[in-house]
Amino acid sequence: MTTSMPDIANHTTAQTEGTLDWVGMSNIEMPIMVASKDQGERMVSAHIDAFVNLKDAQAKGIHMSRLYLLIDELSTSNVLNYQSLVSLLDGFISSHQELSDQAKVQFNFEYHLRRKSLISGKEGWKAYPVTLTGYLNKGKLTIELTVDVPYSSTCPCSAALARQLIQKAFHDKFVQQSEFALTDVHDWLGSTDGIVATPHSQRSVAEVKVKLNSSVNDFPITELVDLIENSLKTPVQAAVKREDEQEFARLNGQNLMFCEDAARRLQYSINQIATFDDFWLRINHLESLHAHDAVSITTKGIEGGYQP
Repeated sequence: MTTSMPDIANHTTAQTEGTLDWVGMSNIEMPIMVASKDQGERMVSAHIDAFVNLKDAQAKGIHMSRLYLLIDELSTSNVLNYQSLVSLLDGFISSHQELSDQAKVQFNFEYHLRRKSLISGKEGWKAYPVTLTGYLNKGKLTIELTVDVPYSSTCPCSAALARQLIQKAFHDKFVQQSEFALTDVHDWLGSTDGIVATPHSQRSVAEVKVKLNSSVNDFPITELVDLIENSLKTPVQAAVKREDEQEFARLNGQNLMFCEDAARRLQYSINQIATFDDFWLRINHLESLHAHDAVSITTKGIEGGYQP
């Protein structure tokens, strides 16, 4: 005698009628092979959110196992790129006919890149938080790539105040001397008495989200990271020798920036990339002077696009 198992989702109705915006699973742990434009295919350990809407007001619920199995098939038999992400979203909806016409999936992972030091040529790993998100809403598709990139920011105001103190110290040191040798000034500038103040710098983070167009296949993760780091000039380093630290200090001194400066640099650079239909960015300067952070947020500013 065969006993069929009850299927509550199919054979009962909702206790209270109503449509739901999103129903699904969050924080699914799964290895995913990601196709990156510059790095090729690479396995990452992802945490995945998978959702569909529930448009049938009387339906008890969705079939969550179907979402999971579609992601598992991607994990074991395919590579995550633009097209496979679109196919996954299509599968979410086709597996929920009559129940859903919207789907959303989000992959969160750290993407490791080998980064070369500034002068010495040493290399080390840096991990960049990455989010890949896909939405399918009644046939309208949106694919987003988000990265967080740490860098150093040195305050222009603090630098000006430090220079003023150095000028005063120089004046106090040499004001009584009608003549002095170049070597005297050189030696004094190399002493702790010569550099009596330094500007404050802080660890900072650029959060950048771009909307990809259909000309993309493999995700431009490295391209976006490089664009951000090259625009800001002072990326956090991996392997560092003394000559690298000195060059890092020089770069900080030559790239003084408020959070507004950093946001405008990135705004200009991202606007030059044709594969990015829209962007949203947030600059976070994690202040060393204040107990609060300095923040600047901007978007591409297109009609119907991202809002600040």
